[in-house]
Amino acid sequence: MNLKILLPTEIFVDRTDVLRIVAETDKGSFGLLPHRLDCAAALLPGIFIYESAQGGISYVAVDEGVLVKTGMDVLVSVRRAIGGTDLNQLHDEVKRQFQKMDKQEQEVRTAVTRMEAAMIGRFAELQHE
Repeated sequence: MNLKILLPTEIFVDRTDVLRIVAETDKGSFGLLPHRLDCAAALLPGIFIYESAQGGISYVAVDEGVLVKTGMDVLVSVRRAIGGTDLNQLHDEVKRQFQKMDKQEQEVRTAVTRMEAAMIGRFAELQHE
């Protein structure tokens, strides 16, 4: 099968030798083999697994997204993805990424709070003028 994992800014995976795929949906895990009927599925955040003829088994931690299989082509579109061949290393990298995101979100919240406070202060000054 031909597999493409698309992110908003790049093509994360582009393989033409994929033998099988395992993905997570709200109905549970399901597998794709080359001659499976065409389908579409909403993906949940989790581990996306594919096996290629040359590269063996690969794991990709994906955010929510969509999978579409037409013929031998499988397109996966997700917001974020982190790849690896070792689940322990992948787990550690996902943990690091989430901690980084939490820190960035906290910084954004602090900036928004400051902007709100400044705006309220400005409104108060306008009322007194």
